[in-house]
Amino acid sequence: MRSIRTLFGTTLCTSLRTSSRTFAYAAVLGLSMFTLQPTLAAAEDAHGSFTLSHEVHWQKVLLRPGDYTFSIKTMGASEFLVLHGLGTGTDAMMLVNDVESPKADESSRLVLVSRDGQSFVSTMALPEYDMTLRFAVPSESALK
Repeated sequence: MRSIRTLFGTTLCTSLRTSSRTFAYAAVLGLSMFTLQPTLAAAEDAHGSFTLSHEVHWQKVLLRPGDYTFSIKTMGASEFLVLHGLGTGTDAMMLVNDVESPKADESSRLVLVSRDGQSFVSTMALPEYDMTLRFAVPSESALK
């Protein structure tokens, strides 16, 4: 009879340890979700609008003149810029090559670079969100 109690007690203790471990893992996972959510939500807060007066290349996307809205999305370690053309029918999502802190006196702006008579976006400064985004621009020799 004693061996049955010991066996039963051992089984019960093992079962409780497994339940405690499972509960601990679930608690850590649950707490990490609360920790990650504000970070993801904060990354999505960067948004705004701009107007293009002429045709502009933005990485591999050609944008027509018009009004656009944008938002910044974080997916893992990467930042993506999402553009929506208002009345232009253009929607695009592009990888941000680099994110830097803005200069102290920088204002919100798009920096365009001219290559072979065409305009390319190289930088989007967003000091109100504490970021300056850099985008790929073809070299002059690549266009010739």
